[in-house]
Amino acid sequence: MQGEKMYETLPAENFLGLPPEASDEASSQVIVLPLPYEGTVSYGGGTREGPQAIIQASRQVELYDREFGRELALEYGVHTLPYLAPDHASPEATVDRITAAVAELARPGRLLVGLGGEHTVSVGVARGLAQVYGTPLVTVQWDAHSDLRESYEGSPYSHACVARHFLEIGPVFQAGIRAISLEEVDFIAENPHRLQVHFAEDIHGGAGYLEQLADFIAGKRVFLTIDLDGFDPAYIAATGTPEPNGMTWQQGLALVRTVVRHAAEIVGFDIVELAPIPGQHASDFFAARFTYKVMNLIVESRNLKPG
Repeated sequence: MQGEKMYETLPAENFLGLPPEASDEASSQVIVLPLPYEGTVSYGGGTREGPQAIIQASRQVELYDREFGRELALEYGVHTLPYLAPDHASPEATVDRITAAVAELARPGRLLVGLGGEHTVSVGVARGLAQVYGTPLVTVQWDAHSDLRESYEGSPYSHACVARHFLEIGPVFQAGIRAISLEEVDFIAENPHRLQVHFAEDIHGGAGYLEQLADFIAGKRVFLTIDLDGFDPAYIAATGTPEPNGMTWQQGLALVRTVVRHAAEIVGFDIVELAPIPGQHASDFFAARFTYKVMNLIVESRNLKPG
C-alpha cells in the first residue's frame, strides 16, 4: 500500500561495522537487505533471528582479505538497510512485499544482498531482481534440500517449494542436495532441460559438476541463493534442518568462484536459513564471513571486467 511504512527500526550495527564513509547508501556498491521472516518452518525455528545474528557477527570479521591483499569493503562500500517487516497476512504477501522492495532497491552497478530469514524470502528476492534485470534469470541454488515440492503443509509458498518459483523466471542449477522426496525426484526427471540437480555425492566425488555449472550459466545473468544447510552441520549447526554429509567452506567457495568466472553477471545473492543458537556463535560467524567473502569475489570481479 502506497505510503505504508515497510521497514522496522534500523539495526544499531551495520554489516561489518563500517564507518559512515564506507556505508553511505549513495556511494556503496553493495546494499544489504535484512529479511527476518519465519512463517513456514517445519522443524527447528529461529530463522527470524538470522539477519541480526549475521550482522552482529560480521562486526568481528576482519576486513582484510588475504586473497586480494586489501580491505575491500572500505573501497566498495556496504550500506545496510533497515529490516524489511514481513506481512503476516500470508507467506505470499510477504513474498510480494520483498519483491516490491527488491525491485525498488536493485539497479545495475550495485549488488543486492539479502539476509534471511527462511528460504521463502528468496522467492521475493528472485522476482524483484527479475523485474529489474529481465528474464530469463538463472538461479544457482546451494542447498541440502531440493525445495521442489508444489505445495508443503498446505502452502505453495513454503520454504520447501522455493525452487518451483525460481523456475518461473529461468533455469535452476542445484548443488549439494542430499534430502529429497519422491515427488521431487519425479519432477527433476520430467524437467531435464531447465533444471539440473547435483547431489552431495557428486560434489564429494569430484564428478565434474563445476564444469557442468560453468556450461549452464555461461554468459547468463545469475541469482545466487545460499541456504546455509547446504554446508555440513560441523560448519553450520544453527539451521532448521541440519543434514549430515554436507559441504565444506572450500566447496562452497569453489561454486561461487565458478559462477563469478562464467556468468555474465551475478545480479544479487542471498544467505538464508541461519537459526542462531544462544551461546554458540560459530555458525553466525561462519555465515557472516562467508557473506563477506562472496561480496568480495563478486565486486572485485565486476570491477575488473571491461566497461
